[in-house]
Amino acid sequence: MLETGDVAPAFDLPRDGGGKISLADHAGKPVVLYFYPKDDTAGCTTEAMDFTRLSPDFEAAGVTVIGVSKDSVAAHDKFCRKHGLGIILASDAEGDTCERYGVWVQKTMYGRSYMGIERATFLIGADGRIAKVWPKVKVAGHAEDVLAAARAL
Repeated sequence: MLETGDVAPAFDLPRDGGGKISLADHAGKPVVLYFYPKDDTAGCTTEAMDFTRLSPDFEAAGVTVIGVSKDSVAAHDKFCRKHGLGIILASDAEGDTCERYGVWVQKTMYGRSYMGIERATFLIGADGRIAKVWPKVKVAGHAEDVLAAARAL
């Protein structure tokens, strides 16, 4: 996984609502890039709703929030409509961005090993370097922690 001070890998991904989103679109501005396992699951829904609830505060701080999973754009659109989400969701269906950020990992559940996305968040500074990393995120209170760090940039 990437660490504080590393240059954030570039990405150019399809996004909810059509079109694409890239890190280059936000050059010179801070970005919260959070990776989550799957649309419309309990933890992922709570996390997306927390970031949506705080999106005016992130906007006031000049920070864009982008969620990334391997779900399709159609799944993202359905997820956004169902829960009234107001953040950008990018589709990394091929998993390239997940791999470059080091969040595509071996996981274990009920004694079974499989590959999946480790819930993690990266605060990318205006200089394009990673300002802070939250690995193995616990959802409760996470969006608030990220907002506090973003405001401190």
